[in-house]
Amino acid sequence: MNRTDVVPSLVLSAHALARIAAQDAGNEAPSAQWRVLSILEREGGIRLGSLARAARTTQPGMTRLIGDLERAGLVERSSDPVDSRATVVDITAAGREAAREWRTEFRRTLAPRFADLSDADWDALARAAEILAAHTVDSPDTKTGDSE
Repeated sequence: MNRTDVVPSLVLSAHALARIAAQDAGNEAPSAQWRVLSILEREGGIRLGSLARAARTTQPGMTRLIGDLERAGLVERSSDPVDSRATVVDITAAGREAAREWRTEFRRTLAPRFADLSDADWDALARAAEILAAHTVDSPDTKTGDSE
């Protein structure tokens, strides 16, 4: 595989793996829910518009999702301390626990697919995960810079 094909292949494979894990685990929650909880775990309180951009959805769509997550006790909304007109969303302890359980469930579900990997393959995957993590840090406007 040439260099220009590696990153797109990783992205497509990651999406497929997430879909397979959710299907195999019988997890019917929308992938956007897990994406949002993961962003909030990593970033902390984020304005609604920035969260929508980070999750690649519309602000009205994010407002609906946050409403569902808030009713489930997974997130909480508050006024931005800098601009009371804006809404900040943060993950709750229950949201952190749900995300932790989701990752545990997916690890267990996916384990058989990777059972035959050698130590060298695991080392390669671990290094790839480190590289991807280092290159997927959100832009600085994730927490600030909105006007909502």
